[in-house]
Amino acid sequence: MSTTGAGWTAAASGAGAAAGTAVGNDIAPPGASPAAPELGLPDDDRTAAALRADIRRLASLLGRTLVRQVDQGLLDQVELVRRLARADPAGAARELADADLPRAIELARAFSTYFHLANIAEQVHRGRAWDRQRADQGGRLARVARQVALAGVPTDDVRRLADGLAVRPVFTAHPTEAARRSVLLKLRRLADLLDAPAGPRTDHRLAEAVEMLWQTDELRIGQPEVLDEARNALYYLDDLVRGPLPDVLEDLAEALGTLGVVLPPDATPLTFGSWIGGDRDGNPNVTPAVTGSVLRFQREHAIADLRPLIRSLIEDLSASARIAGVSDELRDSLERDLRNLWDLEDRYRRLNAEEPLRLKLTCVHRRLSITAERLADGRPHEPGRDYLTTEELLADLLLVRRSLLDNRATLTARGTVDRAIRTVAAAGLQLATLDVREHAEKHHHALGQLVDRLGEHAMRYADMPRPYRTRLLSAELANRRPLAPTPPPLDDDAATTYATFDAIREALDAHGPRTIESYIVSMTMAADDLLAVAVLAKEAGLVDLPAGVARIGFVPLLETVAELRAADAILDGALADPSYRQIVALRGDVQEVMLGYSDSCKDAGITTSQWEIHLAQRRLRDVAARHGVRLRLFHGRGGTVGRGGGPTYDAILAQPWGVLDGEIKVTEQGEVISDKYLVPGLARDNLEQTMAAVLEATLLHRSTRTAEPDLQSWDAVMGLASTAAQTAYRALVDDPELPRYFTLATPVEEFGGMHLGSRPSRRPDTAAGIGGLRAIPWVFGWTQSRQIVPGWFGVGTGLAAAREAGHGALLSQMHEKWHFFRNFVSNVEMTLAKTDLVVSAQYVEQLVPADLWPIFETIRAEHARTVAEVLALTGESELLESNPTLQQTLAIRDTYLLPLQLLQVTLLRRVRQQRATGAAPEPELQRALSVTINGIATGLRNTG
Repeated sequence: MSTTGAGWTAAASGAGAAAGTAVGNDIAPPGASPAAPELGLPDDDRTAAALRADIRRLASLLGRTLVRQVDQGLLDQVELVRRLARADPAGAARELADADLPRAIELARAFSTYFHLANIAEQVHRGRAWDRQRADQGGRLARVARQVALAGVPTDDVRRLADGLAVRPVFTAHPTEAARRSVLLKLRRLADLLDAPAGPRTDHRLAEAVEMLWQTDELRIGQPEVLDEARNALYYLDDLVRGPLPDVLEDLAEALGTLGVVLPPDATPLTFGSWIGGDRDGNPNVTPAVTGSVLRFQREHAIADLRPLIRSLIEDLSASARIAGVSDELRDSLERDLRNLWDLEDRYRRLNAEEPLRLKLTCVHRRLSITAERLADGRPHEPGRDYLTTEELLADLLLVRRSLLDNRATLTARGTVDRAIRTVAAAGLQLATLDVREHAEKHHHALGQLVDRLGEHAMRYADMPRPYRTRLLSAELANRRPLAPTPPPLDDDAATTYATFDAIREALDAHGPRTIESYIVSMTMAADDLLAVAVLAKEAGLVDLPAGVARIGFVPLLETVAELRAADAILDGALADPSYRQIVALRGDVQEVMLGYSDSCKDAGITTSQWEIHLAQRRLRDVAARHGVRLRLFHGRGGTVGRGGGPTYDAILAQPWGVLDGEIKVTEQGEVISDKYLVPGLARDNLEQTMAAVLEATLLHRSTRTAEPDLQSWDAVMGLASTAAQTAYRALVDDPELPRYFTLATPVEEFGGMHLGSRPSRRPDTAAGIGGLRAIPWVFGWTQSRQIVPGWFGVGTGLAAAREAGHGALLSQMHEKWHFFRNFVSNVEMTLAKTDLVVSAQYVEQLVPADLWPIFETIRAEHARTVAEVLALTGESELLESNPTLQQTLAIRDTYLLPLQLLQVTLLRRVRQQRATGAAPEPELQRALSVTINGIATGLRNTG
């Protein structure tokens, strides 16, 4: 065999042929989308051929690297295992079983590295394809603007949307990226090199980057801390601020301009959020002190990102007062700055004496530097010398803009300066607004101690019925009297909960109002859960209703099916309370509600989860309208379909009419972050597609697209299917043997060696079985073994029940005309295509005792039923038949996944054999297993 890795390269050319499409869950597959036919990824021969060439190029470099770094035998064995995997799985398994641990690790790393290279090549070419489409047809926002114009939407409606537009992707730390940041940096370098001019120097640097990637350990040596997770998110946020963010904001302003609406440069239609450092629910590592540290860290990055932007303006705005003139307003402001900034270097005052704009911006830059120094030293804010809020910084830039407009520099003001102002407004001095989240019971635990110590009630707080508790808390909100002295007498756990509110107050005082805006209450079941957290906020000085103060808003998180079904009652109960309603009024009459996809799916199955979330949105829309409140929905979506994943554009358009009024928050999690934001071209497109979907849904979906009788019929059919699907799903989950089956048939117990994140995989104070397991490892385990149960189980039973009840024609009509249903079926079809029960059988037959095999037979039967029902709806003979490109991509990836999965099964068997003797697994054995977990996640582009 050639030392260039020719065999590997030949196989890679097939992978390239399948491409131009995402294998991850959040990028729309190529081809026409039923709702927006012009928004599909271009799928032409040029894209496929170029991608094939780049994958061949990278695969060849990898083959040479294996020979150079290890030996020719490794490359030969990789090729042998790859060929045997499908033709003779038993032979491949024997070959892998015979490998010693060092060789097993090398084999796993070889296949895993291939997936990294194939993924980055696909990402680069997706970015190129979108760039070509943008050049040929205009960007997504421009195309939606054309649709809005053709629909004759009144300009006033567009202007109202522009005034209230608020889209916020929220970065979370769970599941954290399976790939280390060190690996991501190498992949970003490879992406840049693939876009560089071809030539010997580029080829050499590509080879060097592949070598660096091979020599980089893909596994973390220890559990990441919260600050480590913050660094990972900030890597992407920094990149977004430096490039894609201003591009998208400029595209948006131009699109709205074509509709006759001017978007003010300091508007904030797109901002970023984060949970990292604020998500306390079940994570003891997120302490109040950690929250403060993360906020300071974010602010340091924000200032570091904005200073180059100001320096660029200093270079550009060299207008001389002798030629162009300057406003009196700016001169007065500059005089104040020069008095306050007494330590500004004399050379600036001297060199820029006749360039007041440049000197003013030099003062802005100096104030940013002093702000950074203040944060580092922990000094208090110095008015006039540093910046406390983003609004102060914007005021200075807007003053510069007005001076330019007053002195005939219209193009500069509305071009370069507007672009800078839009970026500053969006990123702000906080970079990302932090959400804080805690479990509802934590607040009641703390409040109970404060209420009971007063002895004013005949029963203990914990024994109070919810209606009684609600009245008590409402009265406390309106009462100026505190419940306790400061600091309040609390046990350690409650004191930590209370300290979070102190940390929020200190952060707002130190960093301004955009630092933290929302406090999310996990497991909200009734209005008293919201009132309880509001009372604690009052005790900490964050809420003072008599004084008209509400410094943060409160957000119910509806996670289980029971809570989703009670969504309207929960929101109505809160908004009907005069004290809580006053808080909402003080927050601009906007009520945010978070919808939990992961736990509702784990609780009731994908069909019922998706349906109840859809119904909850309708009910929340109607309650909010009845109370005169704007509803902002926060979608807690994960990376996989089983956790709410799927193409963002279609997901937004599949929402019920009227729920989206220009405001939306969506979580960005785990491997989805790198797939969407690692390559700048894709980052721009992902931001743009979210903005475009919000515009389309708000302006073109303001009333029902379906006749009421049809919708009632569809609802009835969907309800029937949901009930049957949930029954089937719960029968599986409630099987007393399922926990043992799940543990044995998946590598879920081995995830600890991956050091994926700072958050424990189990909820505290819960049972050891399935119920206590978080949704992330639940999905991750099923995905690794290719059963992917959370993404489809029960769907077949539900659809079959509807069809057997005589609703076959209605199901077809629903698939043709109902965006929600079509999107649901499409996501399930994608998950079914990723499911491979032939591979799963290897796990079951080799790792699971025969008495548990009936569970796998139940899974196999439901899979066959679901495939049959989906094909009956799509009219296809096989899954993804209408998308052959994606179909082939998945098939080719399986060629490389199967060796990793066979190796994983072998290693799992060895680990469990060692554990059965009472011995801990060898470190190298655990490492080898972890490499396979990482590689499979990379190949499938899913962790959890």
